[in-house]
Amino acid sequence: MSRKLRQWMAVPLVLLLVILTGCQAVGGVDVGQAMVNNTNVKSGETKQSMHINIEPDKQFATDEDLEMIKRINSISLNIDHAKMKDTNTASIKGSVSIEGTKLPFHLSMDKSGMTIDVDGAQKPVYISLDTLGGAETMLLPIDTKELEKQMQELSPKVLTFVMKHLSNPKNISVTPVQEAVNGETLSLNKLHMEINGEELLAMVKPFLTSISKDEQGLKQLIGDLYDVLYPVFESYMGLEGIEGEGMEDDEMTSILPKSKEEAVTSIYAMIKEGLDSILVNYDQELNNLLKDTPELKTVFGPETKLNMDFFLDSKLDIRKQKMSLKVAVPASEDLPVRSVTVSADSELWNIGGVVTVDEVDASRGVMELTEGEVTPGQVLRNFDPNSFVYQLLKNEMKITTKSIFLYPEDEEVGAITVKNTTFVPLRYLSEQLDAEVKWTKGSKQIVVIDDITGDEIVLTVDSPKATVAGQEVTMVESAFVGKNGKTYVPLRFMAESLGATIEKEQDTGWIFIDRP
Repeated sequence: MSRKLRQWMAVPLVLLLVILTGCQAVGGVDVGQAMVNNTNVKSGETKQSMHINIEPDKQFATDEDLEMIKRINSISLNIDHAKMKDTNTASIKGSVSIEGTKLPFHLSMDKSGMTIDVDGAQKPVYISLDTLGGAETMLLPIDTKELEKQMQELSPKVLTFVMKHLSNPKNISVTPVQEAVNGETLSLNKLHMEINGEELLAMVKPFLTSISKDEQGLKQLIGDLYDVLYPVFESYMGLEGIEGEGMEDDEMTSILPKSKEEAVTSIYAMIKEGLDSILVNYDQELNNLLKDTPELKTVFGPETKLNMDFFLDSKLDIRKQKMSLKVAVPASEDLPVRSVTVSADSELWNIGGVVTVDEVDASRGVMELTEGEVTPGQVLRNFDPNSFVYQLLKNEMKITTKSIFLYPEDEEVGAITVKNTTFVPLRYLSEQLDAEVKWTKGSKQIVVIDDITGDEIVLTVDSPKATVAGQEVTMVESAFVGKNGKTYVPLRFMAESLGATIEKEQDTGWIFIDRP
């Protein structure tokens, strides 16, 4: 259900964002400049709230669907106080509510990482920003700070270009009002805008037509993009093992133009040709699209609506905003939903002023989340078992759940049978179930530590005796070291000691191991 929902919401959301950033002057208020100002905010303080409401289609929705939708509708985000000192330094205090339960959180971040503290945690969680997004695997020889600065400078230029070509919605107005922002009553201009799906779709053709006629503006935008993105592309192509790989010299030349002027001219010609080919039969192609995909008539129908109120001060800074976006969805058995509505509001103050962030208290240490190094048990042990987060992680998100399958004929990690007992390499099974394996130096004793419970499983090579959580047990067969140097243990004993169940498929011999 979630994939189809994202599919039908994606297109109208993108177009609505374009419309939102493309409004022109109304009632003496330069709406476009207000949007540009909003992208240029370097510091400030805010509070926000957001809520999602899904309207089920009772013709298709099952009781299970209705229960899930009810749970989703109970979720809300409230940011009580967010502070942004600069583009790299910020803090947020707020809460997430689910089915009437409130989960407070506190987040702070700088250029190095993000620290998050939530109710019930023994230590706050730390996430290094250097490890996100594959940064470790793709280090380009460029000045990332300079690139970030250029991208920030590029955003207003892109917005300005969009605004120049996009007409205002039919229902848009500006009214002087008195509004409270952070407890202070201010004289503001209220910009009210309404647009539905049909109007949104009708604005696309004039927008594309206007762009196609603006050769100078389009070339300027391409040049601005070139200045920012070309050095990145050039650095990437210059990396060892990348440059020229699988390409002839003339192909490389076409990808790496000799000059900015040549690149702008070439890219403009491609865009112009593409726009003209779209516009020449636009109406017919649109009709064919709606005929072939009738669901779009619902998504871009009158029931899809955006209502937005911006409250602007004399500097054209957005000080307050209220938004409601309803996207109509073509209901079906696979997607028993009639519409999805997102509601949000916010207030902003101390714009451009001196801001001191509220850093998360890390004096008691942090739990650092590093991909591949933190186990589910370590995460759970950081939270009070009675806390909401613990229950959410274990029972709802099921972070401890693991499924493994073994093929008997796999010599590397497969199971083997000795004396009618199935054995498996200890190291492999333990790692798959996140358990820690310790050898007692100078002896045959092995200690396996259960990741979830922390219980110790102690066994000795060539002995059937073992202990599980301090209780003595006798295995059906002893652990042994195979000819390949690997230590083998009875599969059922070790898997069940680590909280897993085993099922063998008789026809194929496949062995399935599942941990709840």
